[in-house]
Amino acid sequence: MSKFSLKNKVAIVTGASKGIGEAMASIYAAAGAKVVVSSRKQEAVDEVADKINEAGFEAIGVACNTGDMEQIGHLVDQTLEAYGQVDIVVNNAATNPVFGPVINTDLDAFDKIMDVNVKGPFELVKLCAPHMKAGGSIINISSVGGISPEAQLGIYSVSKAALISLTKVLAKELGPQGIRANVICPGLIKTKFSEALWANDELTKKFIKHLPLGRIGESDEISGLALFLASEASSYCTGGVYTADGGFTI
Repeated sequence: MSKFSLKNKVAIVTGASKGIGEAMASIYAAAGAKVVVSSRKQEAVDEVADKINEAGFEAIGVACNTGDMEQIGHLVDQTLEAYGQVDIVVNNAATNPVFGPVINTDLDAFDKIMDVNVKGPFELVKLCAPHMKAGGSIINISSVGGISPEAQLGIYSVSKAALISLTKVLAKELGPQGIRANVICPGLIKTKFSEALWANDELTKKFIKHLPLGRIGESDEISGLALFLASEASSYCTGGVYTADGGFTI
Protein backbone atom coordinates (compact mmCIF):
# COMPACT_ATOMS: atom_id res chain seq x y z
CA MET A 1 0.00 0.00 0.00
CA SER A 2 3.01 2.31 0.32
CA LYS A 3 2.87 2.83 -3.42
CA PHE A 4 -0.33 4.81 -2.91
CA SER A 5 1.24 7.08 -0.29
CA LEU A 6 1.67 10.77 -1.12
CA LYS A 7 3.79 11.53 1.94
CA ASN A 8 6.18 14.48 1.39
CA LYS A 9 4.30 15.45 -1.78
CA VAL A 10 2.64 18.80 -2.52
CA ALA A 11 -0.48 18.83 -4.68
CA ILE A 12 -2.33 21.70 -6.34
CA VAL A 13 -5.98 20.93 -7.14
CA THR A 14 -8.03 23.51 -9.06
CA GLY A 15 -11.79 23.64 -8.94
CA ALA A 16 -11.49 22.06 -5.50
CA SER A 17 -14.20 23.88 -3.55
CA LYS A 18 -16.78 21.19 -4.28
CA GLY A 19 -17.59 18.04 -6.24
CA ILE A 20 -14.81 16.05 -7.91
CA GLY A 21 -12.17 18.61 -7.01
CA GLU A 22 -12.98 18.54 -3.31
CA ALA A 23 -13.03 14.74 -3.32
CA MET A 24 -9.58 14.64 -4.93
CA ALA A 25 -8.14 17.22 -2.54
CA SER A 26 -9.48 15.25 0.42
CA ILE A 27 -8.13 11.87 -0.68
CA TYR A 28 -4.72 13.35 -1.49
CA ALA A 29 -4.52 14.86 1.98
CA ALA A 30 -5.56 11.57 3.57
CA ALA A 31 -2.80 9.86 1.57
CA GLY A 32 -0.25 12.22 3.12
CA ALA A 33 0.07 15.10 0.67
CA LYS A 34 0.10 18.77 1.55
CA VAL A 35 -2.75 20.09 -0.56
CA VAL A 36 -3.33 23.52 -2.08
CA VAL A 37 -7.08 23.80 -2.47
CA SER A 38 -7.93 26.25 -5.24
CA SER A 39 -11.09 27.68 -6.74
CA ARG A 40 -12.45 31.14 -7.54
CA LYS A 41 -13.64 32.22 -4.07
CA GLN A 42 -11.35 32.41 -1.04
CA GLU A 43 -14.14 31.67 1.41
CA ALA A 44 -15.00 28.45 -0.42
CA VAL A 45 -11.43 27.13 -0.59
CA ASP A 46 -10.81 28.04 3.04
CA GLU A 47 -13.84 25.99 4.02
CA VAL A 48 -12.49 22.88 2.27
CA ALA A 49 -8.97 23.43 3.61
CA ASP A 50 -10.36 23.81 7.13
CA LYS A 51 -12.20 20.47 6.82
CA ILE A 52 -8.98 18.79 5.75
CA ASN A 53 -6.98 20.33 8.59
CA GLU A 54 -9.64 19.46 11.16
CA ALA A 55 -9.40 15.85 10.00
CA GLY A 56 -5.73 15.87 10.96
CA PHE A 57 -4.20 16.42 7.53
CA GLU A 58 -2.67 19.50 5.89
CA ALA A 59 -4.03 21.99 3.36
CA ILE A 60 -4.18 25.67 2.50
CA GLY A 61 -6.70 27.52 0.35
CA VAL A 62 -5.64 29.84 -2.49
CA ALA A 63 -8.30 31.56 -4.56
CA CYS A 64 -7.70 31.46 -8.31
CA ASN A 65 -9.80 31.98 -11.42
CA THR A 66 -8.09 29.69 -13.92
CA GLY A 67 -9.27 31.90 -16.75
CA ASP A 68 -7.00 34.66 -15.40
CA MET A 69 -3.33 34.03 -16.15
CA GLU A 70 -2.11 36.48 -13.49
CA GLN A 71 -4.10 34.65 -10.82
CA ILE A 72 -2.56 31.36 -11.94
CA GLY A 73 0.87 32.89 -11.41
CA HIS A 74 -0.20 33.95 -7.93
CA LEU A 75 -1.41 30.40 -7.19
CA VAL A 76 1.99 28.95 -8.08
CA ASP A 77 3.85 31.64 -6.13
CA GLN A 78 1.72 31.01 -3.02
CA THR A 79 2.27 27.26 -3.29
CA LEU A 80 6.04 27.67 -3.51
CA GLU A 81 6.05 30.19 -0.68
CA ALA A 82 4.10 27.83 1.57
CA TYR A 83 5.73 24.52 0.68
CA GLY A 84 8.74 25.15 -1.58
CA GLN A 85 7.79 22.50 -4.11
CA VAL A 86 5.12 21.16 -6.45
CA ASP A 87 4.78 17.44 -7.13
CA ILE A 88 1.19 16.93 -8.29
CA VAL A 89 -0.86 19.27 -10.48
CA VAL A 90 -4.55 18.56 -11.02
CA ASN A 91 -6.37 20.71 -13.57
CA ASN A 92 -9.99 20.18 -12.60
CA ALA A 93 -11.53 23.66 -12.88
CA ALA A 94 -13.84 24.04 -15.87
CA THR A 95 -16.66 26.15 -17.20
CA ASN A 96 -19.51 25.87 -19.66
CA PRO A 97 -21.70 28.98 -19.90
CA VAL A 98 -23.66 27.77 -22.94
CA PHE A 99 -26.02 24.89 -23.70
CA GLY A 100 -27.24 24.52 -27.26
CA PRO A 101 -26.09 24.21 -30.90
CA VAL A 102 -22.42 25.05 -31.44
CA ILE A 103 -23.23 27.53 -34.21
CA ASN A 104 -25.16 29.60 -31.66
CA THR A 105 -22.11 30.01 -29.42
CA ASP A 106 -20.77 33.57 -29.52
CA LEU A 107 -17.08 34.40 -29.46
CA ASP A 108 -17.10 35.70 -25.88
CA ALA A 109 -18.46 32.37 -24.64
CA PHE A 110 -15.99 30.50 -26.86
CA ASP A 111 -13.07 32.46 -25.44
CA LYS A 112 -14.22 31.97 -21.84
CA ILE A 113 -14.55 28.21 -22.28
CA MET A 114 -11.16 27.86 -23.95
CA ASP A 115 -9.43 30.18 -21.44
CA VAL A 116 -10.63 28.24 -18.39
CA ASN A 117 -10.65 24.72 -19.83
CA VAL A 118 -7.48 24.75 -21.95
CA LYS A 119 -5.37 27.91 -21.64
CA GLY A 120 -5.52 27.88 -17.84
CA PRO A 121 -4.34 24.26 -17.50
CA PHE A 122 -1.58 24.95 -20.04
CA GLU A 123 -0.37 27.98 -18.08
CA LEU A 124 -0.50 26.23 -14.71
CA VAL A 125 1.55 23.28 -15.98
CA LYS A 126 3.99 25.62 -17.73
CA LEU A 127 4.63 27.49 -14.48
CA CYS A 128 4.79 24.37 -12.30
CA ALA A 129 6.91 22.12 -14.51
CA PRO A 130 10.26 23.86 -13.78
CA HIS A 131 9.68 23.15 -10.07
CA MET A 132 8.66 19.51 -10.50
CA LYS A 133 11.08 16.64 -10.05
CA ALA A 134 11.13 13.08 -11.36
CA GLY A 135 8.07 11.30 -10.02
CA GLY A 136 5.89 14.35 -10.53
CA SER A 137 2.38 13.85 -11.86
CA ILE A 138 0.06 16.04 -13.94
CA ILE A 139 -3.59 15.00 -14.02
CA ASN A 140 -6.04 16.78 -16.28
CA ILE A 141 -9.76 16.28 -15.82
CA SER A 142 -11.42 16.13 -19.22
CA SER A 143 -14.80 14.54 -19.99
CA VAL A 144 -16.32 11.78 -22.07
CA GLY A 145 -17.33 14.74 -24.25
CA GLY A 146 -13.67 15.09 -25.14
CA ILE A 147 -13.79 11.61 -26.64
CA SER A 148 -17.19 11.85 -28.31
CA PRO A 149 -18.92 15.27 -28.50
CA GLU A 150 -21.90 15.59 -26.19
CA ALA A 151 -25.21 16.94 -27.48
CA GLN A 152 -25.72 20.66 -26.82
CA LEU A 153 -22.22 20.90 -25.32
CA GLY A 154 -20.27 21.62 -28.49
CA ILE A 155 -17.48 24.02 -27.55
CA TYR A 156 -17.19 22.45 -24.09
CA SER A 157 -16.56 19.12 -25.85
CA VAL A 158 -14.02 20.79 -28.14
CA SER A 159 -12.18 22.21 -25.14
CA LYS A 160 -12.10 18.84 -23.42
CA ALA A 161 -10.76 17.17 -26.58
CA ALA A 162 -8.02 19.80 -26.66
CA LEU A 163 -7.20 19.01 -23.02
CA ILE A 164 -6.75 15.34 -23.90
CA SER A 165 -4.37 16.30 -26.70
CA LEU A 166 -2.47 18.70 -24.42
CA THR A 167 -2.04 15.89 -21.90
CA LYS A 168 -0.48 13.63 -24.52
CA VAL A 169 1.88 16.39 -25.62
CA LEU A 170 2.94 16.98 -22.03
CA ALA A 171 3.50 13.24 -21.52
CA LYS A 172 5.89 13.16 -24.48
CA GLU A 173 7.76 16.33 -23.63
CA LEU A 174 8.04 15.88 -19.86
CA GLY A 175 8.54 12.12 -19.81
CA PRO A 176 12.34 12.36 -20.16
CA GLN A 177 12.34 14.38 -16.90
CA GLY A 178 10.39 11.63 -15.13
CA ILE A 179 7.21 13.72 -15.00
CA ARG A 180 4.02 11.92 -16.00
CA ALA A 181 0.81 13.36 -17.50
CA ASN A 182 -2.51 11.56 -17.67
CA VAL A 183 -6.13 12.53 -18.22
CA ILE A 184 -9.36 11.37 -16.61
CA CYS A 185 -12.61 11.54 -18.58
CA PRO A 186 -15.58 11.34 -16.21
CA GLY A 187 -19.06 10.58 -17.42
CA LEU A 188 -22.12 12.06 -15.75
CA ILE A 189 -21.16 12.63 -12.11
CA LYS A 190 -23.58 14.03 -9.54
CA THR A 191 -22.02 17.44 -8.92
CA LYS A 192 -23.20 21.04 -8.86
CA PHE A 193 -21.51 21.57 -12.24
CA SER A 194 -23.67 18.93 -13.94
CA GLU A 195 -26.87 19.58 -11.98
CA ALA A 196 -28.76 20.82 -15.06
CA LEU A 197 -28.43 17.29 -16.47
CA TRP A 198 -28.97 14.95 -13.50
CA ALA A 199 -31.66 17.09 -11.83
CA ASN A 200 -33.96 16.43 -14.78
CA ASP A 201 -35.65 13.13 -13.87
CA GLU A 202 -36.92 12.40 -17.38
CA LEU A 203 -33.53 13.09 -18.95
CA THR A 204 -31.76 11.04 -16.27
CA LYS A 205 -33.99 8.01 -16.79
CA LYS A 206 -33.29 8.07 -20.53
CA PHE A 207 -29.58 8.46 -19.91
CA ILE A 208 -29.10 5.63 -17.44
CA LYS A 209 -30.91 3.18 -19.74
CA HIS A 210 -27.77 3.28 -21.88
CA LEU A 211 -25.34 2.87 -18.98
CA PRO A 212 -24.12 -0.67 -18.24
CA LEU A 213 -23.88 0.22 -14.53
CA GLY A 214 -27.32 1.82 -14.66
CA ARG A 215 -26.64 4.82 -12.45
CA ILE A 216 -24.98 8.23 -12.24
CA GLY A 217 -21.52 8.41 -10.66
CA GLU A 218 -20.41 10.11 -7.45
CA SER A 219 -17.42 12.41 -6.95
CA ASP A 220 -15.50 9.96 -4.78
CA GLU A 221 -15.64 7.44 -7.63
CA ILE A 222 -13.26 9.71 -9.53
CA SER A 223 -10.95 10.46 -6.62
CA GLY A 224 -9.68 6.88 -6.31
CA LEU A 225 -8.50 6.91 -9.91
CA ALA A 226 -6.95 10.33 -9.32
CA LEU A 227 -5.03 8.95 -6.32
CA PHE A 228 -3.70 6.07 -8.43
CA LEU A 229 -2.47 8.47 -11.11
CA ALA A 230 -0.85 10.80 -8.57
CA SER A 231 1.01 8.04 -6.76
CA GLU A 232 3.88 5.67 -7.47
CA ALA A 233 1.30 2.95 -8.10
CA SER A 234 0.99 4.39 -11.62
CA SER A 235 4.72 5.00 -12.15
CA TYR A 236 4.68 3.48 -15.66
CA CYS A 237 1.51 5.26 -16.77
CA THR A 238 1.78 8.41 -18.86
CA GLY A 239 -0.21 9.81 -21.76
CA GLY A 240 -3.15 7.65 -20.69
CA VAL A 241 -6.80 8.53 -21.20
CA TYR A 242 -8.87 6.97 -18.42
CA THR A 243 -12.66 6.92 -18.54
CA ALA A 244 -14.79 6.71 -15.40
CA ASP A 245 -18.24 6.80 -16.94
CA GLY A 246 -20.23 3.74 -15.89
CA GLY A 247 -19.60 2.23 -19.33
CA PHE A 248 -21.02 5.16 -21.32
CA THR A 249 -18.25 5.10 -23.95
CA ILE A 250 -18.44 1.37 -24.64
